[in-house]
Order: sequence, then structure tokens, then C-alpha cells
Amino acid sequence: MSTLSPEISIIFPVKNEGKNVKNTLDSLFSVHSNYNYEVIVVDDGSIDGCCDFIKVYSKRKKIKLIRTEGIGAANARNLGAKHARGKYLAFCDAHLFFTNLWIDKLLEPLKSGKTDVICPGIADVHNPSSIGYGQTLKSNLVIKWNKKHLNLTETAVIPGGCFIISTSTFNEVGGFETGFKTWGYEDIELSIKLWLFGYKCSVLSNVKVLHVFRKSHPYQLSNEHIYYNLMRMAYSHFNQFRIKKCKKLIKNSDSLQIEKMVIKTGILNQRNAYFRKRKHDDSWYFNKFNISF
Repeated sequence: MSTLSPEISIIFPVKNEGKNVKNTLDSLFSVHSNYNYEVIVVDDGSIDGCCDFIKVYSKRKKIKLIRTEGIGAANARNLGAKHARGKYLAFCDAHLFFTNLWIDKLLEPLKSGKTDVICPGIADVHNPSSIGYGQTLKSNLVIKWNKKHLNLTETAVIPGGCFIISTSTFNEVGGFETGFKTWGYEDIELSIKLWLFGYKCSVLSNVKVLHVFRKSHPYQLSNEHIYYNLMRMAYSHFNQFRIKKCKKLIKNSDSLQIEKMVIKTGILNQRNAYFRKRKHDDSWYFNKFNISF
């Protein structure tokens, strides 16, 4: 690892990524930045050996590899942040391709106080002209990519595939939801929490990264885990009306049992703490971004 204090820590959560990890790191180290950075790879219980190459990788001294046993997407990112030394945190999927000065351009609006969280345009590696500029939500809380607007534009949801946030802001909101299971809603929950706590999330449209969009996840997902995360998010941030709407989104699972499981974890204490801390309520958020939910 470099002895210089990094300005930014780039965190890659990884699980069964195959050759993508090496391709992503090759791309990262091939592009230019004026900022000193460190790389943290969190291998969350991969069984395909996708990170084994790091032991002999030419840039291995710049990489910190952390191995875990399946703590889930949200907590893998939190663990990476816990080990980070940078003033800023970049959370990136391990299937990206970068361009010169992407770090520098994304950091500028953060350093100048124009926003608190920033993401680039995210393009399909197989169709680079197909670009999403941040995300919003449909009436069933499914994400929808935004179209291109001005150079720096507010966005309802920051895609977890690539974004930068200051370490202090990340810590002030408590990072990603620590009670989430394997996968689901981690990007949405963090974005809503940031907005409700008074922070601003934006997309910088003149910066683009290429993303490998996969047809399926390289690990097993559980609908019950996804619905559990949905209800945990609802109880953390939503009024009773929207909690009931979230329950209605649960299909082919026991919504009452999932709700009971969430409540047993002490989520109501977190709800009360969040409600005391936030500057806006959930209706403000949905009205601001014209989301019908």
C-alpha cells in the first residue's frame, strides 16, 4: 500500500465476478488521475477464485484485499469503507471500464460544495451510446434510469455501480443499511436516507463509465431477502401509508411473517432515531422527484 495518505478510496465489492475483477482493475490503473488513491477489494465469499490473481498482480501493492464469508452487498461496502483511509469513498462495481480523469471530474463538484454525492453517466459496455444518468423510481419502487439533462443534475437515486461520497458524509448517515440481507434496495435506501437527512445527490453527465450489465447474478438470490430489505427500508423511512403499500408489493411470500421478522430486529428504534435526525419526510422526497408512491 502507498505510504501517502490517499485522497480517495475506491471500494469494489466482489462475489463470483470471474474475469471481470481483473478487467476492471486493468482499466482503473490504465487511466490517469491527478489524485492519489487506494483500492480496496472486498471478496464476499466468492467460490470462483476471481480475486486469486491479486496475489501476483503488478499493482498488488496498491490494493487491499479483504475476504469475507457472505455478508451481503451493503455490508461488504460498509466493510470496505471501514478499512478506507481516503477523505472520499468511491463505491464501484467490479465490472466497469473507466476513462481518463473520471475521478478528478467527479471530485470537483464535491470539493466545491455543489453536491454531497456524485455519480457519472453509466453506459452499457456492449452499447456505449445507451447511457443512464442517475436513477429514479417507478410507482412499484423499481428503478428507472434518468435521461440526460444538464451537466450537473440532482438525481433521486444514486446507482451503487459507481458513485463518490465524502467519508464524513458516509459516516454521518451510518453508511449502507447494516441490517440488510444478501442483496436488494441498498442503493435506494442509502439515496433516500441521504436526501431525507438533508444531503444532495447528483449526476455529472459529462463523465461516463462503461458497465457490464449481466442477465443474471453470479450468486443465488432469495425473494424473501429482497422483500425483507424492502420492509426494513420502509420501516426506517416511510409513513404508515407507504409501509402498507410496500407490504402489497410482496408477492409469493408471507408479507406478515417478513414484517414480523423486521420488527423483531429493533427496527422501530432505528426508525425513531432517523425521524429525529432527518430534515425532510418521505412525502417531501416523493413529491420532489414526482414519484407516485
